[in-house]
Amino acid sequence: MDEHRRIAGVEEVPEESTLLATLRPVDPESVDEGEGDLGEGEDGDPEVEAVLTRAAGEVRAFRNYCQHWTDVRLDKDDGAFVRDGEVFCQTHGATFEADGGYCNFGPCEGAVLESVDVTVDGDAVYLDDDGYEFVRLGPSAGKGDGSGSRIDFTGN
Repeated sequence: MDEHRRIAGVEEVPEESTLLATLRPVDPESVDEGEGDLGEGEDGDPEVEAVLTRAAGEVRAFRNYCQHWTDVRLDKDDGAFVRDGEVFCQTHGATFEADGGYCNFGPCEGAVLESVDVTVDGDAVYLDDDGYEFVRLGPSAGKGDGSGSRIDFTGN
């Protein structure tokens, strides 16, 4: 596998949370201003975020924005909450199946998170999606956490 596309070691990807990675879209026109994970690199090109998690032993990756309010990030650089194979949107309580991104509860029930193709080779996870280039682990140079004044189901 191409080392430039290596995201992380498999053991770095949590089962009860998410690992945040920044990607650069190959086609800058393919991203929408309303997506909460949209940031801008030092060169002015758009960057987006992906969350990686392990579900049933499989590593999966999704774009880091909710399908209900697309300006809301699931992982705000502290790991999204994952329990029993479900990723939670802590802003409004929706749950997404970690193995496929399907929303099985909440205001966006029936929607599906935008997947990002990754491959496990040996003990490492690699970006396998031709639409993106791997930039770094951690958040994009975003515009805040995207939570605004919305309800927060974390108890904060």
